[in-house]
Amino acid sequence: MQIPVQISFRDIDHSDAIEARIREKVEKLEQYYDRITSCRVVVEAPHRHQQKGKLYNVRVDLSVPGEEIIVDHDKLNDPAHEDVYVAIRDSFEAARRQLKKHVRKVRDNHLREERAASRR
Repeated sequence: MQIPVQISFRDIDHSDAIEARIREKVEKLEQYYDRITSCRVVVEAPHRHQQKGKLYNVRVDLSVPGEEIIVDHDKLNDPAHEDVYVAIRDSFEAARRQLKKHVRKVRDNHLREERAASRR
């Protein structure tokens, strides 16, 4: 990655364990696609319900050549997101799916360009 991962915490105290888990998830994304140019992650606990605990939201912004991949899963009704690690897992899984879609698109475009060039 060209720029180090930026991790921010909002309405939640900084945690070395949470930061380490996020860095692990980012490394897995980099193994999948090594052209990620930047990654910003925001962990927040904006919802304070009387009947429920804090519901965590994890936003992941990935920059890759030609596209910005943004995952912002604000799952208001998902009680599993009372666990910050589940929220991290779900957000990075969504980011992986979007990254996979981007990689397919790039490869398909590259193959089309090669076929067009070979016909000339």
